[in-house]
Amino acid sequence: MTGAQDSALPGLGIGEVAALPGHLRTVRSPEFAGVVFHEVLAKSALNRVPGESSMPFSWTINPYRGCSHACVYCFARGSHRYLDLDAGRDFDSQIVVKVNVAEVLGRELGRPSWGREHVALGTNTDPYQRAEGRYRLMPGVIEALARSGTPLSILTKGTLLRRDLPLLADAAERIPVELAMSIAIGDPELQQSIEPGTPSTRARLDTVAAAREAGFGADVFIMPVLPHLTDSAAQMNALLRDIRDAGARSVMYGPLHLRSHVKPWFLAWLERTHPDLLPAYRALYPGSASRAPQAYRMELAARIRPLIRRYGLEWGSGRTRTAAAKLPEAETPGVPAPTLF
Repeated sequence: MTGAQDSALPGLGIGEVAALPGHLRTVRSPEFAGVVFHEVLAKSALNRVPGESSMPFSWTINPYRGCSHACVYCFARGSHRYLDLDAGRDFDSQIVVKVNVAEVLGRELGRPSWGREHVALGTNTDPYQRAEGRYRLMPGVIEALARSGTPLSILTKGTLLRRDLPLLADAAERIPVELAMSIAIGDPELQQSIEPGTPSTRARLDTVAAAREAGFGADVFIMPVLPHLTDSAAQMNALLRDIRDAGARSVMYGPLHLRSHVKPWFLAWLERTHPDLLPAYRALYPGSASRAPQAYRMELAARIRPLIRRYGLEWGSGRTRTAAAKLPEAETPGVPAPTLF
């Protein structure tokens, strides 16, 4: 990659590169116009989930911080504030790359104390965002987990997952491997407006089909459902039909969750693109409210759950453990809404 920069990180003062622990260099490349990569040496790879969390797993791995998928609604945007970077444009374009994550992970998994507990990837930023095409961190991560006998699950919007399906199939002969794809929006124009850095919905459906062909029971998360934009019965019916036809095993859904650091960014997008919906959204998410009101969630459930049943996509036992992690208000029959750690 060309264009390495030794200057301070955007958003940090001159000489304050040390504010990003383990910083090696800042890289710009014509291949990734508008995106800056901050390569770092990580001290650890495994992140322990707090004991009080309702997550159905105890450990996560995040090879990247920030995400070029640039999803306007992404709840993880707030994590960039700890780097003195903003939760808006910086989150989309200032990507922290843990270049040694596989090596560090291998050491951690080799400790006698490691209990081979389930590890989830994709619970914060996407491990198969565009940067993965350049840095190729995931093959090393997958191999380290498989070699150590550690079960894993992956939740992604990235079609780069297809590159690693043979490696994942090999790993699945040694450990449990669970795959899930996030597909929330069927309309191509809306999808590219609100998720401008992501692969198309069709490309993601094709990836679900490829995972199925590789022997995986791929799940799909319809998250977030966007009030007045993607929540009509007709829209959900069309999307669920396409998901069924792609060979998905099951679906989990959840309405939009607007945390305080995401809400201004999302509402600014809404004002630019759908100003007529601003009053409705301000009524649904007033003041500091981050979760859609119960009345809306019940109305949504009444529309979508019969469709999920119609297409044989009900969530059952043995599904991916990333389910509860990606969105705090994930809802599906018989599954309590979890709290994001």
